[in-house]
Amino acid sequence: MCRYFGKCGGCSAQHVEYDAQLSNKAKALAHAVRKDDIKTFRGAEFSYRNRMDFIFHERGLGLRQKSQWDRIVDVEECVISNGALNKILSEIREFSKDADCFDIKKHSGTFRYAVIRTPQNDSSVSFVLNSRSTRLKEAVEKIKFFAKESSARNVIVTYVPPETEVSVSEDFFVVKGSEFLKENLLGYDFLYSVQGFFQNNHEITEKMQLYCNELLKSHNTRAASLLDLYAGVGAFGIINAGLFKDIVMIESVRQSVDAAGKNIDSNKVKNAKVICLDCRYLKRIEMNKPVFVITDPPRSGMHPDTVSALNKMSPEAIIYVSCNVEQLRKDIPKFKEYLVRSAALFDFFPQTPHCEAVVELKKP
Repeated sequence: MCRYFGKCGGCSAQHVEYDAQLSNKAKALAHAVRKDDIKTFRGAEFSYRNRMDFIFHERGLGLRQKSQWDRIVDVEECVISNGALNKILSEIREFSKDADCFDIKKHSGTFRYAVIRTPQNDSSVSFVLNSRSTRLKEAVEKIKFFAKESSARNVIVTYVPPETEVSVSEDFFVVKGSEFLKENLLGYDFLYSVQGFFQNNHEITEKMQLYCNELLKSHNTRAASLLDLYAGVGAFGIINAGLFKDIVMIESVRQSVDAAGKNIDSNKVKNAKVICLDCRYLKRIEMNKPVFVITDPPRSGMHPDTVSALNKMSPEAIIYVSCNVEQLRKDIPKFKEYLVRSAALFDFFPQTPHCEAVVELKKP
């Protein structure tokens, strides 16, 4: 068990045996989708995360204390993070001993977060700084020195306003390497922005991608189109492109759209395109029939206008990927002409209450 358990606000399920954790999550999903036959996919119980956002404080780097947002637990090693991430964490802790750390109550100071990402064969650190600090020049020079010595392949400086609680921004510059990281899934290479989203558990991500690919193979898709909603950098669309006549990806974040375009080209996918659009405006998109849908919305689920547009589109099947089982429970009944054909649990986040689910919706 982690030495910070009970103090740190993360990993709140470590006191529960792992098999029981999985069982509890499967029961919650079964209740949400009203289906008892839940397939469960598991991976490493520890050392699985390849992204962590650590907070600078006067003693080093840490995470928020449980139930006390303004207090930080100093963390020397995170047991759910992979080895490469913990190595970089150690390097930053050594570098930051005399750093001008941000005071969350006073909204003053310079260094706010260190966002560390360590996918396979790549790594980055984004130093998130208070954009209104009077010591930015000094901080940047310090980061440049760190970049020369660090094992991180990419080092970025990111600026955020003092009154916000975010660790990503469009206001950044590269000190070392690139603003893009590379990840390989099932033989496909994917670029994604250091400032963007990508799943932080590689082992389970591949299992989920393979599972969705097998689901789609169980349908007659050769003459059909695939609509990939909330497409990110294009993983679902690109991996399944060979099964369909054409692929349309919808994504609202410009950085992800740009990365998806690069990924379509680098993987030599000829039948896919990506459109920069908020999925709430899905009614603007005309799709040839028959059409299949993969939707991977944020925790808040799909906008009512998106659901309405999907119902009018009447896809042959909808594969709903969810990171919020409670929201999934609310969304599924909105597709009144569909039944749950299958449901699977993917434990992206062992030692926590969180997981992801893939639900296949099909007309009777």
